[in-house]
Amino acid sequence: MADTQTMPANNEDFASLLEDSLTEMDGFEGTVQKGVVIAVDNDSVLVDVGLKAEGRVALKEFGAPGQPAELKIGDVVDVYVERLEDRNGEAVLSRDKARREESWQQLENAYNSTTRVKGVIFGRVKGGFTVDLSGAVAFLPGSQVDIRPVRDIGPLMGTPQPFQILKMDRARGNIVVSRRAVLEESRAEARGELIANLAEGQVLQGVVKNITDYGAFIDLGGVDGLLHVTDIAWRRVNHPSDALQIGQSVTVQVIRFNSETQRISLGMKQLEADPWEGALAKYPVDAQFSGRVTNITDYGAFVELEPGVEGLVHVSEMSWTKKNVHPGKIVSTSQEVEVQILEVDSDKRRISLGIKQTQRNPWEVFLEGHPVGSEIEGEVRNITEFGLFLGLPGEIDGMVHLSDLDWGRSGDEAIKDYERGQTLKAKVLDVDPEKERISLGIKQLIEDPFEAALGDGDQVRRGAVITGTVTAVTDNGLELDLGNELTGFIRRSDLARQRNEQRTDRFAVGERVDAMVMQIDRNNRKITLSIKASEIAEEKEAMAQFGSSDSGASLGDILGAALRNRQQEEDDA
Repeated sequence: MADTQTMPANNEDFASLLEDSLTEMDGFEGTVQKGVVIAVDNDSVLVDVGLKAEGRVALKEFGAPGQPAELKIGDVVDVYVERLEDRNGEAVLSRDKARREESWQQLENAYNSTTRVKGVIFGRVKGGFTVDLSGAVAFLPGSQVDIRPVRDIGPLMGTPQPFQILKMDRARGNIVVSRRAVLEESRAEARGELIANLAEGQVLQGVVKNITDYGAFIDLGGVDGLLHVTDIAWRRVNHPSDALQIGQSVTVQVIRFNSETQRISLGMKQLEADPWEGALAKYPVDAQFSGRVTNITDYGAFVELEPGVEGLVHVSEMSWTKKNVHPGKIVSTSQEVEVQILEVDSDKRRISLGIKQTQRNPWEVFLEGHPVGSEIEGEVRNITEFGLFLGLPGEIDGMVHLSDLDWGRSGDEAIKDYERGQTLKAKVLDVDPEKERISLGIKQLIEDPFEAALGDGDQVRRGAVITGTVTAVTDNGLELDLGNELTGFIRRSDLARQRNEQRTDRFAVGERVDAMVMQIDRNNRKITLSIKASEIAEEKEAMAQFGSSDSGASLGDILGAALRNRQQEEDDA
């Protein structure tokens, strides 16, 4: 009887123990438990966590990202119990989830306290990278990798880095981190220290952060400085990108520092010797050098004599013959040219150069081969209102003035006989190498008919009385034909001694008159005559030959005798 009465109690104790045991085992699921490694196969690890069955975990879950696992039998490890038993009767365990659970707790503490966490970038995904935070996987946006864009992230992969947690969502398993925030915080600390110790003349290391048309911004480690384009190098730098590139490490010197505005001006050329020192000795006037054309403007071209030393070849000093031509049609950028030093101003850092001075003056060369008085042949290159321009050897021109076209006709009339492209002969009248002028004449190829008509000067000379035929009667006087294509003119005031007889209406075209030569104008090819002067001369001659009024003879008698004598001479002739 006693035995049958105790059975219920034993059954109840067993059921209670079984229920407690099951409840305790249910509490294992979803928790992290410590286990002992009891076996290590090729790709899995057998772990005993105190359950009725062991569990298997993939071996790779025990290794750090990108590294093999180092595990041996007997090691105690933390694993996450997903289920107590699978269809094979083994516990379902996870080392990754265990680490993740542990990491999440630590990360939440770090997130709440805004402290940095350690992580390793191990993968690339769309828009950024994946980071292992001691088991928890976080997302690193591409914009949060560095302060500046990073072209090659390879050196950062697999290397422990500090990160700042920006967002956390444990329910969704999302973590967003930033490496940039850590760097900016470090930069702020470094900036304060750098500004406090900054001084003009200080030499610093920096990185090119940005490039503009006027210079480059250099990151000095927490603070930026401006490197102006004129301070990059002593030589001409047309654009900063010609000498620098973003991300390049450079050594710079602090030129100016404004502590109030915290503006920093930097220079690179100041770290090198000034090439202008001793320029007067290196580049004496009239010496010739070879240089490279670095820049071309409307007013000339800049030629680099050495890095940092440039001179200007003004457009007027580029060519002897090419006038009013843009410099770009004479030289080209990067062309090597021979130049001559014209002037050096070390204070203003200016050197005046000449290209044409390295060649002989073509006008001097022309004069050597074609002296004044020689004949030359050339093509009519241009016709202007004041003459013709002929092309001559040496790519130079000579001018035939209107007055040198024809002996008998006006220049305006004679120039109508010529056209561009026509080949003409001319005589060299004058060559001025300094003024770069050559005067030519076409009419000088033949003898001046005016001079030929004058002859030896016995008949037509100043003071001689000659006979001419009236060809025109004007209010101002008479125009005469003197023969041999010579013409003369008698002014109204020279028509007679008596004022009342100085009338042009006393004369008619075709009438022959005697007059004295007063002036021979060879330039204008004119002869000025005077009847009045001729009459006065005749009177003096008569007085000398036939006496004076003091002898008792009247002036009329004397003049009459003189006229009769002259008539007799003409009849005898």
